[in-house]
Amino acid sequence: MEERPLTAEERAEIGDLIERVRARTGLAPISGRVRLQLEAIGGAIATRRDGGRLVAMAAVTGAPRDRRLAVAVDEDLDLAELGGPLVRDLLGGHAERLTWWVEGATDEHAALADALGMTSTRELLQLRRPLPVGEPWDLDVRAFRRGLDDRAWLEVNNRAFEGHPDQSGWQLHDLHARMAEPWFDPKGFLLHERDGRLAGFCWTKVHADTDPPLGEIYVIAVDPDFHGTGLGRPLTLAGLDHLARRGIEHGMLYVEHDNVAARHVYEDLGFAPHHRDRQYELAERQDVPPTPTAEPMT
Repeated sequence: MEERPLTAEERAEIGDLIERVRARTGLAPISGRVRLQLEAIGGAIATRRDGGRLVAMAAVTGAPRDRRLAVAVDEDLDLAELGGPLVRDLLGGHAERLTWWVEGATDEHAALADALGMTSTRELLQLRRPLPVGEPWDLDVRAFRRGLDDRAWLEVNNRAFEGHPDQSGWQLHDLHARMAEPWFDPKGFLLHERDGRLAGFCWTKVHADTDPPLGEIYVIAVDPDFHGTGLGRPLTLAGLDHLARRGIEHGMLYVEHDNVAARHVYEDLGFAPHHRDRQYELAERQDVPPTPTAEPMT
């Protein structure tokens, strides 16, 4: 694979393609993490055009042991017919371990993953509910303080999410990267202290690029030393109340589909499934099935 930084024109074209797909489906075809990596460091990319307009793209980005795949196809074009050959061209017949995150996974995505020899290894449910909740809560919380709470938060986060594929093992640079994002608001990063220690937190995020804006419980956790003290529900309510006071009318969060206990808590708070995201993986050094014959686009 030939990896390189993307040009400003390529970044703009890919951004336009993503927004066209989002306008049609309500969901982004490329995860935020992969898009940030593409824009920051580039990657290997293959494209298909129709009359000069970008209508399909596939890209691979990330560190050698953490390759991420992105596929986006415009309009009502066939995902497997266009995306499959582009991915195969990128991989050149084989690839090291590769992951593909799909927001709002459908049978089309499953078919393309199967054709590429990828298997589903993780599934997240996005749950939503209208705001405000209307349930009272009583918990002392305060806003995160830049530079003062960083290390205490990292310690609790890494203890609470030990072994988690996304949230474990964070370093200062991981936290600071999120704090540098335009959506970051310390007022929505709520901390609860008990016995002079950080006992739990609820970090919220507002997606201003959706219509209407959507509020998210971005990360929420209780220090393992305080498990069983009933902090989870009031922390969630505190975050949702903060979002509602900002004028947000719908809240959402993600939960692993097999985390039955957490799903029960959230569903008891009025959350309902909206869509599911799925991770597909290509095993290390696995051969990629050959490209089937396809008619070229004109």
